[in-house]
Formats: sequence, structure tokens, C-alpha cells
Amino acid sequence: MRRMSGFNIVSLTFGLAFLYLPMVVLVIYSFNASKLVTVWAGFSTQWYGELIRDEAFLDAALVTLKVGLISSTIATVLGTMAAWILVRSGRFLGRTLFSGMIYAPLVMPEVITGLSLLLLFIGIDLDRGILTIVLAHTTFSMCYVSVVVSSRLASFDTSLEEAALDLGCTPWQSFRLVTLPIIAPAVISGWLLAFTLSLDDLVIASFAAGPSSTTLPMKIFSAVRLGVSPEINALSTIMIGIVAMGVILFSLMSKRTMIRQQQEERDAARAEA
Repeated sequence: MRRMSGFNIVSLTFGLAFLYLPMVVLVIYSFNASKLVTVWAGFSTQWYGELIRDEAFLDAALVTLKVGLISSTIATVLGTMAAWILVRSGRFLGRTLFSGMIYAPLVMPEVITGLSLLLLFIGIDLDRGILTIVLAHTTFSMCYVSVVVSSRLASFDTSLEEAALDLGCTPWQSFRLVTLPIIAPAVISGWLLAFTLSLDDLVIASFAAGPSSTTLPMKIFSAVRLGVSPEINALSTIMIGIVAMGVILFSLMSKRTMIRQQQEERDAARAEA
């Protein structure tokens, strides 16, 4: 095994510290007893209690969770369909335009996307609320799902589908029983990415949201403009914990899936031998 040099260790340490040290400080000061976020006055969990009793933050969190779950699910379905068409349909009339429309939100400034959606909603006389935020988040997160799933489909062994068709499966059964389980890690990754982007979005949601549909990033941004409070530190710590648990669970699921696939390959090799 190749050993890391001292320079690489120092560079890695500073890089990780630059990324995660602010989060560690935020988590520590979320347990601060003082209202001043820069003055440590002892350990306390009172701000978590204050956060739970704050109805404005709870309503914003509920809206954000609802929007994230719905938009990421729709984006995953549409993004997977778009990836399937791009990878499996070959060249067809309008393919360049179709792929360009799929990937455009990746490079489009969020302000332009948000303003365009706002003008669309006004043009069709659609009241802004949870529905418009869901449509907006689905629009920009679908392309990320499409990129993730496309990369997996591009390396997919189509002989497995052909074998399923030869054994009597219909194209839908072949996709459901063979293709989908194999590309499931990519689909789940796309869903998690879309959900994370929805939770994090501020700019587009500001254009698409209505008076009664404030998301959590919008609420945090408006509160920070008046000064950082310990409640915001507590809320940020909870969000960090949720994201960390999601990443850990997905890593464990992916590892178990990989181990099971390797075991199945070894069993198949023994059966052939």
C-alpha cells in the first residue's frame, strides 16, 4: 500500500478543516446558554426547546419537507425517463434540442430560472404556493437526476435485458425485474440529490413561493438579516444531523447491495464450474 506523504497529509487536514470546522463550531454553539452566539456561557439545550415551540419555523420546515419529498419524487421519475430516452433511443429527430433542454438548468443562473418561472406562473394565472414551488424545484432538479441515471445506463450490460426477453419477459417486465434493480443505486442517488437541492434552495423558491408558503431557507435568510440567533444554530445542527444520517444510511445500503451482488456472482461462478 502506498503511503501518503507529509505534504498530502497536511493538505488533506487543512482541506477538511476548511470544509467542516465551521460546521463543528456551529454545532458547539447551538448548545450555548447565552443569547450571544459568539460568547460561550455554558452548556444548554434550551434553544432546541425554543425552536420546537417556534410555530413559524415549524411551519416553514413542514412546507420544505413536503416540497422536497414531492418534487424529488417527480424529478426522479421524469429524470429517469429522460435518461432512458437519451441513452437507449439512439439518434432521433430533435435529440439535440431535447438533451439541451434537459441539461440547460445545470448551467442556467438560478435568478434567470426563478424569474422565468415567475413570469410563467403569472402568465397562466397560477397562484403562487406549494404547487408552484414543487413545479419550480422539479424543473431544476430533474436534470441532475437525468445526469446521474444516464451515467449508470451508459455502462449497463444490455445482454441481461436481452436474456430476460428471450426467456419470455415483456419489455416492461424486463425493465422492472432486471434493469430497475440494477440501476436502483443511481436512481436513489438522484432522488437524494434532488431532495438535498430542494432543501437547500433559496433563490428559485423566493420567486415561486407565495405569502403562505415560506420555505425553511427563506425563513432562515430573513431571520439572519436581523442577526444570527441560537435558534438558527440549533436548526442548522438538526439539518446537518438529518443529512449526515441520510448519507450514512445510503452508504450502508450501497455497501450491502454491492456485497450481495458480489456474492451472487461468486455463486454463479461456482454453479458454472
